[in-house]
Amino acid sequence: MIRFDHVSKVYPGNPRPALSSVDLEILRGEFVFLVGASGSGKSSFLRLVLKEDRPTQGTIHVLGQQLNQLSSRKVPYYRRSLGVVFQDFRLLPNKSVFDNVAFTLQVIGKSRGFIQEAVPDVLAMVGLQGKEQRLPHELSGGEQQRVAIARAVVNKPAVLLADEPTGNLDPLTSAGIMQVLERINANGTTVIMATHDSGIVDQMQKRVIELIGGEVVRDEVGGQYQTSAIDLPRTAENPVGVNPEHPPVAAPTPVFVPAAPLPAPT
Repeated sequence: MIRFDHVSKVYPGNPRPALSSVDLEILRGEFVFLVGASGSGKSSFLRLVLKEDRPTQGTIHVLGQQLNQLSSRKVPYYRRSLGVVFQDFRLLPNKSVFDNVAFTLQVIGKSRGFIQEAVPDVLAMVGLQGKEQRLPHELSGGEQQRVAIARAVVNKPAVLLADEPTGNLDPLTSAGIMQVLERINANGTTVIMATHDSGIVDQMQKRVIELIGGEVVRDEVGGQYQTSAIDLPRTAENPVGVNPEHPPVAAPTPVFVPAAPLPAPT
């Protein structure tokens, strides 16, 4: 499903690698947590899977395709097999819940009939029945994240990438979001979630991949968050709580736009 072979990523102007010699495989249908302190490489990992970045070294295989060899013309088609959820929702503010979710299907050329059938189904799955015509500002934070999840999975992606999807939510709302993600995973979608939420990781007992300084230091099934992945306490000398032995390497903020309809690749 997803395989990293000796993958490293170095961003221009920063000699310290964001990822260093990463070797791992994620199987179809797994639910995987990426954990680690800020700047440990979690977002860089997701960007490489999304093909928003290229590895400096190594090869990446996703869904039978070697991403290093994937032409720019075929990237939009590849991304149709992925769903992406961000911490800040990224909804279209002047469009209804229904239209936010339908947008993903419209830009890949799905018919009106298909959209009218698919959108209510996915909104029901995430618990938003009866709120199809609400605007984002009329929703709670948890409801907005449910819209974002519905938008990400309405095209039935093989892989869902979630970058801190509960980061702005309270614990009770976060628990509801995780129930939705578990339901999606139970339907066969591989879920990869980057998170700082130790409570969620410890409770769910899924596979945990821990990154420190761009290196995979732990990969275990049914793992816990553990203290080695947690940021240090914030102090006057260390206001952002970063481990000085592993200073962060900031990856650019991911920007994912669904692919516009294009002729089928030849």
